[in-house]
Amino acid sequence: MPAPKQTLTGILCLSAGIAVFSVQDLILKLISGDYPLHQAMLLRSVTAFPMLLLIVRWMDGSLTGLVSPTWPLMLMRGLLNFSAYTAYYLALAALPMATTVALYFTAPLLIVVMSVVFLRETVSPVRWLAVLAGFGGVLLMVRPGGTLFDWAAVLPVFCGAAYAGSMILARVMGTRDSAAAMAFWGNVAFLACAAVLALIWGRGTAAEGVHPSLAFLIRPWVWPAFADFALMSLCGVIAAVGLTLLTHAYRIAQSSVVAPFEFTFAFWGILWGWLFWGDLPDALGWLGIAVIIGAGIYVLRAEPAPDTSA
Repeated sequence: MPAPKQTLTGILCLSAGIAVFSVQDLILKLISGDYPLHQAMLLRSVTAFPMLLLIVRWMDGSLTGLVSPTWPLMLMRGLLNFSAYTAYYLALAALPMATTVALYFTAPLLIVVMSVVFLRETVSPVRWLAVLAGFGGVLLMVRPGGTLFDWAAVLPVFCGAAYAGSMILARVMGTRDSAAAMAFWGNVAFLACAAVLALIWGRGTAAEGVHPSLAFLIRPWVWPAFADFALMSLCGVIAAVGLTLLTHAYRIAQSSVVAPFEFTFAFWGILWGWLFWGDLPDALGWLGIAVIIGAGIYVLRAEPAPDTSA
């Protein structure tokens, strides 16, 4: 079992990674009406490579860890992540940011379930209560079956399942491979998949009059304005740092412990949605947010205090 100090480090890395990635979500939401997703993903992946090489060199001391016998498994994990984020960003083009974030929050619940089934982790009643309470808060925010429902709401739920699988793999592979190496191979998968999508749809498919999520997928390649090019390139830096932080969190700490802190994404989704689009939850939505935050605080206080004598 990880030491309390490792657990706290994992929680802090996860929370920081979530905050970093929320900026990428904001950028892709802003450009989703003008550019195709594959263009943003391709530019992001190309920009991320030099940053990831620097991170690997800094964290691992050399680049030799990239040539690992487990690289196919790291690549497979990257494909899972690509599936997860593609589904999430397609949903982001059609749904309010807060709603998309809320639906994605099936991921922490699935991570805890998978940690029990595949990793044989012991989950205390406190952790189950925190995750279930957080999921209940999500249901309060979204109220599935009501007027808020859109078929695109299925996409972030799929994202949650794929993301959960990728983070369970990070825990399994953590004893052999570094977080930086896993993030590097994940970016290789992103680049390859984005290039395939660009080859399929980049030359131009009519995207007018279709659902916003589908339009974001099939819209033709557009030469970006400098400001938009800079934003898409910035996503590469964000992805390199964010993926490394998230992977490191699940690599060093128990999945069932850090998973409830995925719910901190709710804060960023609400903040960006309010600042840029004026989207605010209603009374039940705020109650759901309070439940989510309370669940995270509860599990943090219930964990053993870190050993600061080391």
